[in-house]
Amino acid sequence: MHVVPQDLAGRLRRARHVAVLTGSGISAESGVPTFRDAQTGLWAKYRPEELATPEAFAREPKLVWQWYAWRREIVARAEPNAGHRAIVALAARVPRLTLITQNVDGLHQRAGSTDVIEFHGNLARSTCSREGIVTEPPDGDEVPPRCPRCGAYLRPDVVWFGEMIPPPAMTRAFDAAQSCDIFLSVGTSSLVYPAAALAEAAHAAGACVVEINPERTPHSHFAAHLLAGPAGEMLPALLAAVADAARTAISERDA
Repeated sequence: MHVVPQDLAGRLRRARHVAVLTGSGISAESGVPTFRDAQTGLWAKYRPEELATPEAFAREPKLVWQWYAWRREIVARAEPNAGHRAIVALAARVPRLTLITQNVDGLHQRAGSTDVIEFHGNLARSTCSREGIVTEPPDGDEVPPRCPRCGAYLRPDVVWFGEMIPPPAMTRAFDAAQSCDIFLSVGTSSLVYPAAALAEAAHAAGACVVEINPERTPHSHFAAHLLAGPAGEMLPALLAAVADAARTAISERDA
């Protein structure tokens, strides 16, 4: 059984704004391979960094589209886990919760989270490679499919290497990091920027940074609390501790 510090549970119970950043670790618990996990079958001979670029798509659009189709199939078979569901439950307990995810699998939304800031986009969406407009692929067998508006290839609506984070997502995420009381860094290596800078911004603004991860990260040294374990175990334990803190506060008030 995981023990959550009482002072953290109490602080979370009293928080007015909690920001949560999730990384690939929480989705890995649902069976979604992390981006840099070894590929299988046909994809074993490719490095993800060689496929997830605008240059790769321009050079071999069919290959890149097929790789993302394979990833979509994996995500479609996955289900949200206890960590995803605990974030939904936590959102119902605090006045404001901002959820930022580096993941592109949509599992947070399927768990019930709303208004998720998708830092790196979403695999389920397609966008026109020329106009940047999100659109549905037309019926047909062409790979990649063509934009019904202009005829250019459609591409996955995800951020590739060398591309900028969408400005609205960037602005909202950093606003949340700089205004929250508590910042939860969940299942992320804290190595990929600019997402890794969110915890740094929260810490600089005076927030209580809590790291939930099986392994230490470059941000562990300034985190106020380190909950060493998988999100699917630690987040429910944290939620239970908050509930216990709330019951204790009510009992003390009514005594």
